[in-house]
Amino acid sequence: MNLIEQFDENGIKLSARLADGINNYLIDIDGTICDDIPNEEPERMLTASEFAGAKDSLNKLYEDGHIITFFTSRTEAHKENTIIWLEEHDFKYHNIIFNKPRGGNYIWLDDRDARIIKFKGSFDEL
Repeated sequence: MNLIEQFDENGIKLSARLADGINNYLIDIDGTICDDIPNEEPERMLTASEFAGAKDSLNKLYEDGHIITFFTSRTEAHKENTIIWLEEHDFKYHNIIFNKPRGGNYIWLDDRDARIIKFKGSFDEL
């Protein structure tokens, strides 16, 4: 990942940023790239059906230099099955963050630009 250093007007180092035109994509797994499977049914995670267009769209973003991070409500207990499924389905990604709060209705506060897309079954809006 190619980060650009930043400094304030006094020369004090700030958090680095990505190059212009490169985005950090935080992508849910269940209900976004595959069947919606609750944590209480982990045996279904290995057989989840991939949603049409998900892999092609996300892999293109990856190839274009964007950062792909899966951000899921699955817990660390589901890590092995999650990685196996992603690898078997040839998804390219940089990272997975587990334990996203469950239940939705998210409000995101950040000092960085953010764009939220409510997934409606099509990756055309990326």
